[in-house]
Amino acid sequence: MNDQSADFSRIHEDGSPERLAIDTIRTLAMDAVQKANSGHPGTPMALAPVAYTLWRDFLRYDPATPDWPDRDRFVLSVGHASMLLYAVLHLAGVIEIDADGKPTGAPAVSLEDIEQFRQMGSKTPGHPEYRMTTGVETTTGPLGQGCGNSVGMAIAERALAARFNRDGFDLFDHDVYVLCGDGDMMEGVSGEAASVAGHLKLSHLCWIYDSNHISIEGSTEIAFTEDVGLRFQAYGWNVLHVDDANDTAAFAQAIAAFKATDDRPTLIVVHSVIGWGSPRAGSEKAHGEALGEENVAKTKEAYGWPADRTFYVPEGVAEGFHDAIVARGRPARESWEAGFARYAEAFPAEATEFQLMREGRLPDGWEKAVPIFEADAKGIASRDAGGKVMNAIAPKLPMLIGGAADLSPSTKTDIKGAPSFEARDYGGRNLHFGVREHAMGSIANGMALSYLRSYTGTFLVFADYMRAPIRLAAIMEVPTIFVFTHDSIGVGEDGPTHQPIEHLATLRAIPGLDTIRPGDANETAVAWKVALTHTHEPTALILSRQAIPTIDRTKYAGADGVEKGGYVLGDCEGTPDLILIATGSELPLAVQAHETLTAEGVKSRVVSLPSWYLFERQDRAYRESVLPPGVTARLAIEQAGSLGWDRYVGTKGGTITMSTFGASAPLAKLQEKFGFTLDNVCKVARDLIGGADA
Repeated sequence: MNDQSADFSRIHEDGSPERLAIDTIRTLAMDAVQKANSGHPGTPMALAPVAYTLWRDFLRYDPATPDWPDRDRFVLSVGHASMLLYAVLHLAGVIEIDADGKPTGAPAVSLEDIEQFRQMGSKTPGHPEYRMTTGVETTTGPLGQGCGNSVGMAIAERALAARFNRDGFDLFDHDVYVLCGDGDMMEGVSGEAASVAGHLKLSHLCWIYDSNHISIEGSTEIAFTEDVGLRFQAYGWNVLHVDDANDTAAFAQAIAAFKATDDRPTLIVVHSVIGWGSPRAGSEKAHGEALGEENVAKTKEAYGWPADRTFYVPEGVAEGFHDAIVARGRPARESWEAGFARYAEAFPAEATEFQLMREGRLPDGWEKAVPIFEADAKGIASRDAGGKVMNAIAPKLPMLIGGAADLSPSTKTDIKGAPSFEARDYGGRNLHFGVREHAMGSIANGMALSYLRSYTGTFLVFADYMRAPIRLAAIMEVPTIFVFTHDSIGVGEDGPTHQPIEHLATLRAIPGLDTIRPGDANETAVAWKVALTHTHEPTALILSRQAIPTIDRTKYAGADGVEKGGYVLGDCEGTPDLILIATGSELPLAVQAHETLTAEGVKSRVVSLPSWYLFERQDRAYRESVLPPGVTARLAIEQAGSLGWDRYVGTKGGTITMSTFGASAPLAKLQEKFGFTLDNVCKVARDLIGGADA
């Protein structure tokens, strides 16, 4: 047993209200993990004093209204320690709210919910999940993501304050707290995010770093020996130390010091003993598995806790904890609501704007700003079209804020004429994430969780660097917009390191992510419109570097078909002999092939299929009207891997896709080498028709 946990006089319950509450959190965590025979008991046991002190004495939060806009945010980046959060939400008496933000009257986390920890359908899953459990501000588990989200939340707090606060009306002035651990600090995304936060001087942000020096494989000395505090000082953070997690007075002093700091974010390094008080204290065995019945009993005995009681909440513990939080949080919430009512009278336009943001709605008539592009054989790159669309609608949507990973001149994701979001101007709309794709994604998710319509920008090949936040956006059902340009071998001379091949397939494989690859400027305009009308889905907009002809919509179908994911762009009389299916820059090639084959007497149909996600949401009748089951000669054309296309071309169809990485060469040479030419498309199409007739 660790020396600190072996000090019996410090372990044993002293009967004070503070220790009773702290040990209740610890034992609830132990019992829940033990009953599930799965989970992580050690960190909740170690950090119970920290969570107790933060919530009871500092967090500005009203358990009866856990979604009021200016509440402090509490993020558990160490998501494996979920029982810490569930125990706190239970003892705080947080009330559940439904999907419409209405209180149900039920507890967010009941004692029965805790007893069902990690069970099917429970509100206490293995890692905290946004939307599933009231009081969970973001889905965490993949380490470092909560850290990144918190930076986005802190950015949103400053952006909202800059836009809406007025003299006498401080609508936004809340803090963002994060509990993180050694694993978070090892993951690169936390370093990227911390660097951004330090640069932006986000003084409302506080990370509480649980330095217990334990990872799954054992002591962190085997892999992690850096001085984290010095690293964060270099990032521009205020760094404080608490030598013992059980010293609630020292921790309270550190929080007070954070609240007095107004020029930088704060890192509080808290030294703890994992599994405090148990026979496994200070060991990796307290991390990722139940303690075991015998060890649970011994730990309760050491605490002076009834060894024969499980899920025991002593009388008065929950009431005392709840009342202390309410005494601070409820007056703050009521004052905010009264202040907002006065604000609405003084600034009705701004109040309406924020209410729309809070409800996830867009202002009336915004879509009228979406431009329409004239037919043009030369055309423009869809990245350029995307930039034009975004800038046309940006004045109508002040909540649209984002930027790129040092690539806005290439991704066209800057809002023209708008200032940059900087430490000296939190009213800016253009964020400079630097070359930090991973943090960019997680920061954007945090912004989306805080009323903003956030977007990011980078090359499609770098989606690999930010896949975790893209996936988590889909899990959380937040409408973050991920703009990816340079979408194919069309990047030419940059070569295979910059030419995405498998990326479309991997994005399309993420449930709940709408991946849209528009085929011309007007499809790009509709794609942006679709992305902004999503309320529960993130969107990946896949845009080209090279120019794409703007299709003549007086001759072919309108681009509004993008709203259904796929549509008949060009058709023939009667049943077609062949269906050409394409997305993105290959769509005009399919149109060319259609015209050539039609001139030869072939009955051809062109289907634009920019969003598989939206197309699969249409009813069967519509999908079969676009892709009639009886037409088996089908050819898909896309400068990406073939994976997934079999669902649309069937066993008798074919694809012109990529089966290798690309090459460094001019675009025309690449198209010829890999078969993306009119002659090859027509040849393969004729062969398919012949095969279907055989």
